Amino acid sequence: MSITDLLLMEINTMEKSKQQNMDIIKALLKEFEAEFNTTKKFIALVPADKFDWAPHEKSMKMKSLASHIAELPEWVSMAFTADGLDFATAPYEEKHIENSDDLMRLLETSYQSGKAELEKAQPNAFDEQWILRNGDQILGDLTRYEMMRIAFSQTIHHRAQLGVYLRLLNIPIPGSYGPSADDQSF
Repeated sequence: MSITDLLLMEINTMEKSKQQNMDIIKALLKEFEAEFNTTKKFIALVPADKFDWAPHEKSMKMKSLASHIAELPEWVSMAFTADGLDFATAPYEEKHIENSDDLMRLLETSYQSGKAELEKAQPNAFDEQWILRNGDQILGDLTRYEMMRIAFSQTIHHRAQLGVYLRLLNIPIPGSYGPSADDQSF
């Protein structure tokens, strides 16, 4: 085999790898958009007159839960623009939400921020370290990819909680990954 043949094989391998990396980003963007669209259906149903309602004393108030769900897409951005998060130096502060429009705007803004960072992400950055901490206590020693997946998973998890809140208030639940008891037209 000649040097030329070896170089051509190497270039071909690099091109295949580059295409696979781009396919990963494309797949993640597709999933991110699908989760955003589903989340948007749920957030649109949150009644402002029930912002202070919770199903149990240990549960978050509806506004806190909904605003947290709405901000989670921005965590995708944070996964790629920061090396971590330290609650000791940056304590969590709930976003200021006064009405349903504020809630929807927060979701839209968060999604656009996360999407923009994911679109320009380089797959080789997925393996870079990302640390979640509270001062000296390490809460998570993650990769950027793992942090991004946590943002996706947290959205799904908390959206399901919101579905329970809505159900308890007799608000029809939209379909998520298929029809719901209230939405057969999925």
